[in-house]
Amino acid sequence: MPKEFSRGRRVADHIQRELATLIQQEVKDPRIGMVTISEVKVSRDLAYADVYFTLISHDLSAANITESELVLNNAAGFLRSQLAKSLATRITPRLRFHFDITIENGAKMDRAIQAARARDASLPQDRGDVDRDTGSNNA
Repeated sequence: MPKEFSRGRRVADHIQRELATLIQQEVKDPRIGMVTISEVKVSRDLAYADVYFTLISHDLSAANITESELVLNNAAGFLRSQLAKSLATRITPRLRFHFDITIENGAKMDRAIQAARARDASLPQDRGDVDRDTGSNNA
């Protein structure tokens, strides 16, 4: 029977909580706006942690996203050293920051669904094919 919460998952959750606080309070770079840590995936040997983040900003251009990712990856050493103080492991994982596109993809899918529903609503209704009460054809 597998463990419900593996050690890697517990470490990832701790890293996520700590990084959210550290980035908000300790990283003073003005190029980073409001950052949300959406997920952390830790390798099995705890050598690396892939940190997925989103930006709360009006400017989600590719240039802004790339710049934020670069700034966070440049601050990874500092964040790792701060993280080591609260992490009770022999090794503190190396941090690799990646922009999380799942929220953006979800918004695109939602817009596509809404557009499809609007198109469907504007089509004439085909009412003569099947009687909904009896299930028989009216033709």
